[in-house]
Amino acid sequence: MSDPAAAARPTGLSHAEAARRLAQDGPNELPAGRRLALGAIVIDVLSEPMLLLLLAAGAIYLVLGEPRDAVVLMVFAGLTTLIAVVQELRSERAIEALREFAMPHAAVIRAGERVVIPSREVVRGDLLVVGEGARLTADGWLVEGQGLSIDEALLTGESVPVGKTVLAGPMPSSPPPPGGEGLPYAWAGTMAVRGSGLMQVAATGAATRIGEIGLSLARLENEPPRLVVQTRRLVRWFAVIGLGVSVLAGVLFALLRGGWLDGALVGIALAMSMLPEELPIVLALFMTMGALRMAGARVLARRGAAIETLGAASVLCTDKTGTLTQNRMEIAELRLPGGESLEPVAGVSFPEAFRTLASRGILACPREPSDPMELAFHGLAKAHPAAALDAHHQDGWALHRHYELRPDLLAMSQVWGSDGEAARLIAAKGAPEAIAELCSLPDDQRAAMEAQVAAMAERGLRVLGVAEALWGEAALPESQRHFAFAFVGLVGLADPVRPSVPPAVDALQQAGLRVVMITGDYPATAAAIAAQAGIAAGEVMTGEELARLDDDELARRVGAVAVFARAMPEHKLRIVRALKAAGAVVAMIGDGVNDAPSLKAAHIGVAMGQRGTDVAREAAGIVLLDDDFGSIVAALRLGRRIYDNVRKAIGFIIAVHVPIAGLALLPLLTGWPLILGPVQIALLELVIDPVCTLAFEAEAEEDDLMRRPPRDPDSALVSPALLGWALLQGGAALALLTGLAVAVNLSGMGADLARATTFAALVAALVVLIFANRSFAAGRGAGRAGRNAALAAILGLVGTLCAGLFLVPPVAALFGLPVLDARSLGAAGLAAALLYAVLRLAKPRFRPAFTR
Repeated sequence: MSDPAAAARPTGLSHAEAARRLAQDGPNELPAGRRLALGAIVIDVLSEPMLLLLLAAGAIYLVLGEPRDAVVLMVFAGLTTLIAVVQELRSERAIEALREFAMPHAAVIRAGERVVIPSREVVRGDLLVVGEGARLTADGWLVEGQGLSIDEALLTGESVPVGKTVLAGPMPSSPPPPGGEGLPYAWAGTMAVRGSGLMQVAATGAATRIGEIGLSLARLENEPPRLVVQTRRLVRWFAVIGLGVSVLAGVLFALLRGGWLDGALVGIALAMSMLPEELPIVLALFMTMGALRMAGARVLARRGAAIETLGAASVLCTDKTGTLTQNRMEIAELRLPGGESLEPVAGVSFPEAFRTLASRGILACPREPSDPMELAFHGLAKAHPAAALDAHHQDGWALHRHYELRPDLLAMSQVWGSDGEAARLIAAKGAPEAIAELCSLPDDQRAAMEAQVAAMAERGLRVLGVAEALWGEAALPESQRHFAFAFVGLVGLADPVRPSVPPAVDALQQAGLRVVMITGDYPATAAAIAAQAGIAAGEVMTGEELARLDDDELARRVGAVAVFARAMPEHKLRIVRALKAAGAVVAMIGDGVNDAPSLKAAHIGVAMGQRGTDVAREAAGIVLLDDDFGSIVAALRLGRRIYDNVRKAIGFIIAVHVPIAGLALLPLLTGWPLILGPVQIALLELVIDPVCTLAFEAEAEEDDLMRRPPRDPDSALVSPALLGWALLQGGAALALLTGLAVAVNLSGMGADLARATTFAALVAALVVLIFANRSFAAGRGAGRAGRNAALAAILGLVGTLCAGLFLVPPVAALFGLPVLDARSLGAAGLAAALLYAVLRLAKPRFRPAFTR
């Protein structure tokens, strides 16, 4: 006779059928997606106007026979190309991390035998063995299961594992969405934390839920940082104006002075005086230094420009579990059937009335739990040892039976007793409605319990009911329904808000950012957590409501929503896109695989470093290494400071180029010999000017930095007020230097000494312009000298360089200059002092508009 048990044992696919499906569907892995060839990346980088200007300047220096300066510019061009190529290649790593996320092997039933195969060989129809601690490698329907619970946090954001049921009836044509208890479906990338079962694979590779996320991530393009875009635009204007003026000046000089070679030299000198080769260097350096400063605050900037972009953010989207909360459950409230409640406090003894409720809840948990809620009960026992709550260790007690949670009764019971005695204690916990059913509560008591549950849920608590029963017979029943349970009370559990979150949220909102929470949790819980975190009140929208809105309607409504609850990964992506469509600069915080597309789609993605997945970290621009939400405030503060200091540096650069270009053009108008030749201009443009600009990177933040609203994302990097202030500074410097040039040329000191005196005064004017641009506040600058150690070092370096240049004969001769006498030094110093006085008086007229 045949064995009925053997006939019922599942056999799975045959090896031949599995091979056929593998050939048909392809391996169970994520596609590599689009990858740019190295050559294409390099060509794309070389087409940037900023880089073309550097290459053109280097070529000019080669023509002039100045290989040293040409090499410097070529090195800058090479570094710019290298940085851009490396960044493009790093952006591909997010997809690679997602492809490698699944476990490398899986256990399946094939031809009636259990075999272990590489996870890439799992196919549709396979019977996948699911065991405790295993990460699933495909999506599918559960056809067998014993007490199976799965952690789906990576897809849903939920901190608590969900129980699974076995599929009853034929397989539906489409799977349900992740989230919620009792679903007969499981997804790749999730983790079985309890129980075991068999899953019939329904989707592999790109067809899985995690595969869809991977394809979405691959299709998203990184937006260029706004600061980079604005700097490129500024460089184009510099290039157009500089090229036009230099060509015109060269032609006019050749026609009026009769020498095309001299005209070419004038044009080249003027072009070099106006080329903004400092800008890319300044921007890259400021971002690099900002990244180093952030590292000291345990924040990693994977892309330097991400810090500045965060400084411009107007909306911060954040998930709840593990970001705003601690990603652990703790017992926040005990409530007796009569309505009396207690919030446990560590070290404070329990009133006698609550001890039974607490001990029965502990007895309903296993001795070595893995479920976060059961861990919370054990934590309660450890926090209150004096109350003797740990009932597991009563003398002679042993666990006699465990009744598992089932789909038709969401409660579990454990039977405890002493060996040799018939009397046993049964402790049960579960969903309040299931406990009410076990206790056969009358309608009035059930209504009172439901009111208490609703009140606790409004506070963001997950509520469990607890019951107890006694059993005196030797044989235990097959179902926990046969016990005569008595209702003991309710237990409210919470995932507590991180202590750093409320002050951080307050600081962000003070800075004008709107904080929006996006979570897979239920609306009441999400709203309660948002209130505890201090998020400003607003609408609560569920994922179901969001799904009914088209993109235009969502963009119109998204500005009023403070909490998105029951949100799926595709909802997060739509929310980010809607906020961007509404004109917001969006920062997104996340840690799971489900967050990766929205992290990449946001203007700036922020991932958790310790708890976050590799996929989230690779998709983000900023990583919080210590998982501290409060670190985002430090990053925001530094981002705003960087933007301010970049604007100060650019204002300085514009102001500096005015007198340099004017003095290069002056010989055309006066008939004098060249005041600034290519060597002097190269010294200014490649050494003195860039070195002086570095002082702004270390400049302290403005007093109102975190009280300003976020800047308009469409505002120009150089506002009319800042441009006017820069041109006024440069114009004042040019006027004074022109007057000095006229005076020294008429003084009879000689052409070479007059030219050297004017050049010395120009260097001194550059130092004055540093102080004029250190702060947006009027009447300040020199008074802040002690707050910027880098400035003191830079002034010392420039002073040493100038001492050698103007006072040491061999050095002066190398640059074609005579040694200055006391009269020349005094004239240069007087011009600088007059410039400082003029700018100090003029600055208050421009200050109100500087920070717009």
